[in-house]
Amino acid sequence: MSTILQTENLQYLYPAVEEGEQATVALRGVDLKIEKGSFVVILGHNGSGKSTLSKTFNAILLPSTGSVCVEGMNTADESCLLDIRRRVGMVFQNPDNQIVSNVVEEDVAFAPENLGVPTAEIRQRVDLALGAVGMAEFAQHAPHLLSGGQKQRIAIAGVIAMEPDCIVLDEATAMLDPTGRREVLSTAHRLNREKGITVILITHHMNEAEDADRVVVMDDGKIAMDGAPREIFAQVEELRSLGLTVPDTVDLLDRLRRDGLDLPLDALTVDECADAVAAALR
Repeated sequence: MSTILQTENLQYLYPAVEEGEQATVALRGVDLKIEKGSFVVILGHNGSGKSTLSKTFNAILLPSTGSVCVEGMNTADESCLLDIRRRVGMVFQNPDNQIVSNVVEEDVAFAPENLGVPTAEIRQRVDLALGAVGMAEFAQHAPHLLSGGQKQRIAIAGVIAMEPDCIVLDEATAMLDPTGRREVLSTAHRLNREKGITVILITHHMNEAEDADRVVVMDDGKIAMDGAPREIFAQVEELRSLGLTVPDTVDLLDRLRRDGLDLPLDALTVDECADAVAAALR
């Protein structure tokens, strides 16, 4: 696979708020490559740097030192800014902060209109985007009457209408109930699987990483772990030392192992976990 996004020795400092205070170091030399078409989850506790990292992906934040490149374009190059933001769309934690219109289809059309897309093509993009997130029947609805999960799917549709190569969901499920989280995750996986859109999901919900291609764990502004979900979550003690939990299935298997059962720690799904426990008990 080709690389869609790459950071090299990426460092970011938040400026001091008051005179005499020191700048806050948020990222400390991050080297990361994201492959085109992959589904990557970035995990970390609050203050680990994961959200700061996500905001460098489409030049919301520019590196203090080091570089971020999107398909070979450096985010520090102002002449590339529009192309970069067309390729990398952001969905944030609170969908209300991204909804700008009183009608769903008008909201989804907002970004393409600002990009100068012809009217006929905007209509087509809006219809396709709403269909992609399963919200076509709500085109004429008022966004403020929708549920949190539905609002977030509208926010995703607004990004899809820009026809990006990559979507970054920065804690986009954090304010949602379990049903809303499932709706958004299902949408993200479907876009990745059916349309080949690269998805980068920033989250602190361990269970959201189970079906990812890759999990990157951040700690103190650095990459602490990087690998396939089964490989990462099998390292229970290391994750706990970083202030993180593990998926419920792995937690159960780990506790049963401590009680003497011979169980693997890479059975992530509920069915795999049940089969592993049943086999051990036999």
